[in-house]
Amino acid sequence: MLSYQHAYHAGGPADLHKHIALAELLTLLTRKPRGITFMETHAGRGLYDLASIEAIKTGEAKEGITKIDLPDCPFADALKSTRLMHGETAYPGSPAIAAALMRESDKIHLMELHPAEFKALQANLEGEASMHRRDGFEGILAIAPTKPRKSLILVDPSYEIKTEYLQVADFTNKVVAKWPEATVMIWYPILKAARHKEMLAAFKAPHLIDEVSFDLKDNKGMTGSGLALVNAPYGSEAIFDRTREIAVQVLR
Repeated sequence: MLSYQHAYHAGGPADLHKHIALAELLTLLTRKPRGITFMETHAGRGLYDLASIEAIKTGEAKEGITKIDLPDCPFADALKSTRLMHGETAYPGSPAIAAALMRESDKIHLMELHPAEFKALQANLEGEASMHRRDGFEGILAIAPTKPRKSLILVDPSYEIKTEYLQVADFTNKVVAKWPEATVMIWYPILKAARHKEMLAAFKAPHLIDEVSFDLKDNKGMTGSGLALVNAPYGSEAIFDRTREIAVQVLR
């Protein structure tokens, strides 16, 4: 599990699906004056370079962010802010998107267990978030609930191990029971084995689903990207509609 490095997949179609929805959701949650908390179970390094050896090796960004003409939207704002600070080949991971869109009254807690990724995360998000080198599922359950109590938790493990699907469901059920004010957004890959279906069936709380299909690498890997939103706030259906409207550009 510690072998996974997201730099190989940054900016691809699945990233766009997740990040467009995340930016829209953060914007919805920060419309009201009271603060919110953002947490992530698998933060990675938080910021990526699409000119890196890893990104060039897979070429996934060419099927995603470099293929799309972004309209005005929260994700476009986060991308522009990131590139003004870090250059035209920079790409924000979810921690950097949160840092770009959230306010001083909001709090960010990031979990990352991989030692090299955690070190890079510290360098990339210094002063922007509380960072914890620990298992994300264990870590968030240990510190939850935090203040502000209104929160968004992003769950996006690598799913390299088959048991992670039900581990995600178990974590989600536990954190929502412990923290009723929490909204949980789960990203998952759509593969031919369809292991995500067992995970979705195990959620105890009401949830919304959004899935997109794509032909990445001649259908040899993921055939699509999925998002589940547990304890979805009012207006979330429109967020998924907007996300699909933008993301469809890379699916043509």
